Amino acid sequence: MTLAMVGDIGGTNARFAIWEDDQLHSIRVFPTVDYASPEKALLIYLQDLELQLGDVGSICLAVAGPVTGDDFHFTNSHWKINRQKFCAALKIDNLIMVNDFTAMALGMTRLREDEYLTVRHGKGDPNAARVVIGPGTGLGVGTLIRTGASHWTAVPGEGGHVDLPVGTAREALLWTRLMAEHEHVSAETILSGAGLLLLYRVSCALDEIEPVLKSPAAITSAAVSGDPVASAVLEQFCVFLGRVAGNNVLTVGGRGGVYIAGGVIPRFVEFFKQSGFNKALAQKGLMKDYFKDVPVWLVTAEYPGLMGAGVALDQAAANRQL
Repeated sequence: MTLAMVGDIGGTNARFAIWEDDQLHSIRVFPTVDYASPEKALLIYLQDLELQLGDVGSICLAVAGPVTGDDFHFTNSHWKINRQKFCAALKIDNLIMVNDFTAMALGMTRLREDEYLTVRHGKGDPNAARVVIGPGTGLGVGTLIRTGASHWTAVPGEGGHVDLPVGTAREALLWTRLMAEHEHVSAETILSGAGLLLLYRVSCALDEIEPVLKSPAAITSAAVSGDPVASAVLEQFCVFLGRVAGNNVLTVGGRGGVYIAGGVIPRFVEFFKQSGFNKALAQKGLMKDYFKDVPVWLVTAEYPGLMGAGVALDQAAANRQL
């Protein structure tokens, strides 16, 4: 019997696992910068597990970017995939590619109680859509739609590339400076690891302060330690995330709740819980009461994208059998 496999490939890391009995096995993480292509990384993965080409029959890859046709180019990576060449190189019979936040959204349906924290309490509408949003290397956005008593469908999209929303005079000044340097100031321009560093640099320029911090990690560390400049920047980051998440709730009717995923926010959980995120989420004028019972959860699971890729693989197999 051939094995099934899943992968979650972002701009920085590729995560691979064997998918068997509704569980992840033999998880490995590969920095994308270290390998010329996903095929090269997967060959090393198979060698590590002492598997031969052809032992894996089906694979579902969650990939960062819009999935159309047989050729895929990663949004924030040098990697690319051609379906025929990929399957031939690895002797794969069945390749499924889904957007990484489609997989991330499906992963939310398998969260255990110890894999998320509640950061905004609310009953949530059990029949309404749920929004999944996560700053990481980029900004991913997905939507979950209930299609049965225990069945969810993930709707793909590129919500991370919507315009960055402006809600205050200071944000307008920040946006003006950003616009002078970027063709399009998207939500992802700021709501990502690199975006946090950019926000710090632009904020310092606006306030005529010499920037001394050189990385996103340095900014979050300084902010958590009480540095006033870094704290103000990280606070603004959280507010922007609230604005974007709230926009998505309104757009898709996401009154079922909001999941905050990705690798950035878990680095400063307590700061985030005390930030202006929740206020900005619901700061929608006439529609502020729309958010009254919308809960928000911060995802702490280690590999939700991989789990979601497994769910997508099972759903695809079930659809083939219909």
